[in-house]
Amino acid sequence: MYARMLIIQVQLDKLDEAVQLFQESVVPFARQQSGFVSIMLLTDPSNGQGVSVSIWESEADLKANEASGYFQEQLARFSSLFVVPPVRTIYEVSVHS
Repeated sequence: MYARMLIIQVQLDKLDEAVQLFQESVVPFARQQSGFVSIMLLTDPSNGQGVSVSIWESEADLKANEASGYFQEQLARFSSLFVVPPVRTIYEVSVHS
């Protein structure tokens, strides 16, 4: 499996809006993607920082997801809420339970 990690910084007064948008837009669309396993959003309400981690069955599934435009489309929905552009990294999942 592979994971995409996104480190975000959201305007503090927009954090609730970002969480709601993630729940209502990102999660349902992610579930429809081929090879999708799971997704979570971790947030720090004291400073607006957060981490999103999505898990994919294979590297090919993750790359296909990004090539489809889905990832960029979802990011665009949050653009007015970010303080700085998010930082994206890809990892091989060594342990998942």
